[in-house]
Amino acid sequence: MGLQANIMAKLKEAMKTKDQVALTSLRAIKAEMLLAQTATGSKEELTESEEIKLLQKLVKQRKDSAAIFSEQNRGDLAEPELAQAAVISQFLPEQLTEEEVEKIVLQVIEATGASGMKDMGRVMAEVNKEVAGQAEGKIISGIVKKNLM
Repeated sequence: MGLQANIMAKLKEAMKTKDQVALTSLRAIKAEMLLAQTATGSKEELTESEEIKLLQKLVKQRKDSAAIFSEQNRGDLAEPELAQAAVISQFLPEQLTEEEVEKIVLQVIEATGASGMKDMGRVMAEVNKEVAGQAEGKIISGIVKKNLM
């Protein structure tokens, strides 16, 4: 079952159970997917990698908002954002641990012959291809910086 069909099924389920957090999150996903599809002017389906990037973007937005709200002592606003991030995250592929990401980074550094920070962009591009949505860019970036210094 494709992601869109899965989202629609979960949306119907959330409507039946009156789960407002899930409903809000799923509607946000659906809206972003529609915007992404119509942005190019054609109604073609999104590729799996585009869907993953879109979901990661939505989760990152929610987490960033929650962090800002927490800094401002607004737990009442941060809590729903984190709950929505959790609902959206269930559609992402299983995330790799930092140790697994570090192994991949070390393999890429060895394969590309990267020797310093000037090679960071090349290493990041290769690692992103390999992990394909299974790790956040922030985590990858930190590990690459640590290993290229």
